[in-house]
Amino acid sequence: MDLRTMTQSLVTLAEDNMAFFSSQGPGETARRLSNVFAGVREQALGLEPTLGHLLGVAHHFDLDTETPANGYRSLVHTARCCLAHLLHKSRYVASNRRSIFFRASHNLAELEAYLAALTQLRALAYYAQRLLATNRPGVLFFEGDEGLTADFLQEYVTLHKGCFYGRCLGFQFTPAIRPFLQTLSIGLVSFGEHYKRNETGLSVTASSLFTGGRFAIDPELRGAEFERIIQNLDVHFWKAFWNITEIEVLSSLANMASTTVRVSRLLSLPPEAFEMPLTSDPKLTVTISPPLAHTGPGPVLARLISYDLREGQDSKMLNSLVKSEGPRLELRPRPQQAPRSRALVVHIHGGGFVAQTSKSHEPYLKNWAQELGVPIISIDYSLAPEAPFPRALEECFFAYCWAVKHCDLLGSTGERICLAGDSAGGNLCITVSLRAAAYGVRVPDGIMAAYPVTTLQPSASPSRLLSLMDPLLPLSVLSKCVSAYSGTETEDHSDSDQKALGMMGLVQRDTSLFLRDLRLGASSWLNSFLELSGRKPQKTSLPTPEAVRPTESMRRSVSEAALAQPEGLLGTDSLKTLTMKDLSFKGNSETSDTPEMSMSMETLGPSTPSDVNFFLRPENFHEEGEAKDDVGTMDRAPRVRAAFPEGFHPRRSSQGILHMPLYSSPIVKNPFMSPLLAPDSMLKTLPPVHIVACALDPMLDDSVMFARRLRDLGQPVTLNVVEDLPHGFLSLAALCRETRQATELCVQRIRLVLTPPAAPLS
Repeated sequence: MDLRTMTQSLVTLAEDNMAFFSSQGPGETARRLSNVFAGVREQALGLEPTLGHLLGVAHHFDLDTETPANGYRSLVHTARCCLAHLLHKSRYVASNRRSIFFRASHNLAELEAYLAALTQLRALAYYAQRLLATNRPGVLFFEGDEGLTADFLQEYVTLHKGCFYGRCLGFQFTPAIRPFLQTLSIGLVSFGEHYKRNETGLSVTASSLFTGGRFAIDPELRGAEFERIIQNLDVHFWKAFWNITEIEVLSSLANMASTTVRVSRLLSLPPEAFEMPLTSDPKLTVTISPPLAHTGPGPVLARLISYDLREGQDSKMLNSLVKSEGPRLELRPRPQQAPRSRALVVHIHGGGFVAQTSKSHEPYLKNWAQELGVPIISIDYSLAPEAPFPRALEECFFAYCWAVKHCDLLGSTGERICLAGDSAGGNLCITVSLRAAAYGVRVPDGIMAAYPVTTLQPSASPSRLLSLMDPLLPLSVLSKCVSAYSGTETEDHSDSDQKALGMMGLVQRDTSLFLRDLRLGASSWLNSFLELSGRKPQKTSLPTPEAVRPTESMRRSVSEAALAQPEGLLGTDSLKTLTMKDLSFKGNSETSDTPEMSMSMETLGPSTPSDVNFFLRPENFHEEGEAKDDVGTMDRAPRVRAAFPEGFHPRRSSQGILHMPLYSSPIVKNPFMSPLLAPDSMLKTLPPVHIVACALDPMLDDSVMFARRLRDLGQPVTLNVVEDLPHGFLSLAALCRETRQATELCVQRIRLVLTPPAAPLS
């Protein structure tokens, strides 16, 4: 179904449902159902022309006609998924609304959630139009001046995100992925609670993932908590959470489900300099020094994985490098050694430069070792923020050169070598190759980069707009990882005073949180008590909708009979069941005396790091908010606000302004950090590059623009884009058929590198 037909069908159904529920009397459920369908109609009609315009020009940003993929297409596809779900739900309501089994409250909650998502997607479509008008033809990344870039991102980060992490979680992905994402989100918010109680996060165990019952039964509460976590908690939290898969119990389960290999040994490469021959003249050599940045010389860890035990892999010299990982039980007799393979894969894992090791990626690497029939060495580079750039690059380059020089110990003759990596590892594969070319040593025969990040600049692009709803790569998390890797990460500005007080600071913060939650809970209870008593509470005693949401853990079950109930018996609206129209009206009228309701830029105004508190608002927040002059704050509003048409107001985050670096640090322009920004002369030294990207990945435009640059230079490059899968699908290879097929595509690209080119016919 084309976009216009889908929109017209949705509008027709929305009008029909709106008319039906408007005729059902003064009951609140009926009123809200009527309002939600009015909102669906309004947003669908407003969104359709913008999506049509974006789709009409999207082909200009494709790599070629065989690869129709870029952020504009992805944004339109995501909006279509949301429209399609609303169309399906509207048809269901129209067919079942008269049934005594029609669950009015359940359908209302789902409709309101997707209406909120559609409203935010409309905002993203307007942002995409702004990019389209600002950028040069064919360029996907925002090219405005630095001040305009800061305005754009500051405006973007204030958008509400929680609606995408509750009922709508993962709606844009293939259905087989959604249960995993739901489990992940429950685990994340449960882990976040444990992390708050234990600030170091070091003693949090896998049990933290299975104690989130209240988040499992309340999607809105889960979405709100998910948004709070991604916006407030620092990079150390994400490091701890992403490393949860390396807990012994979970890693053992993953290994039990993966291919059994003969060799999986962790090596410790000594920090000793060695010589490498120059490719231009093998008689000359260059010294490869051990990594030195930040922490001085130290060993580099790497894991050797091989399906068969090959010559050299059981040598005395290699055994001297093995690092113990605890006792291992040999279940089979030692096999005879197979001959050395002609090829070798050097793998660099992802994890945002801050988390994970080869152990996290071992399950799919074992499968690769079996399918390719070659040994794989996976590099465990040091992680940020403890070891920022260029430490990881130095270690990966050192380990790559060591593997090339000692490939006989790894069970390979080294005739063909492929560098392979995903996400941050894909970035390091490219930059290691650039460094090898700069040193004049052998570059790999090819690179396979899965969903790589090729620029670490905080530049907006249409695909990066998708980070607003991506549960695996939210913008705030990306910013924290980039800051950690670039070495520009600072301690939590908002909590610096408390951290300086040590344990007393933590006690003070937790006590304040407890008292705040107690106050809000008491206010909510008192409000409910007054309603049940038939009394209308005073307006000043009402808690804000943001305050009500965390305490409203039980949802009413309402059948169609409740549609005619008097409005007063059902109580006041909560934030999680308000339509966009209601929110806009309440934000403009009813809550003018409670500045906590609106977290837009007009209300908050500009802030400095000292103004931002990730856990509690400043004590003088109310006074400052009430003292602001409307005209003055409008003058200070971001210049991109004009991107929205008059009368359209997207939802704003209730978490306050996120402290994130909006201005580009000079170091992220370093070509060894952002290879997309490398000069032509450097990019021409790269071997063939094979990129496997995800259509719904916020990093998609990184892949498209990098492939375009290489192709414009005449460099061999391929770009394959898989549909309906999230960033990081390699770690989900065993989850479903779609992830297995995408993983097999990566294996095919590696096999293409490892296959010697056919000799020309004489």
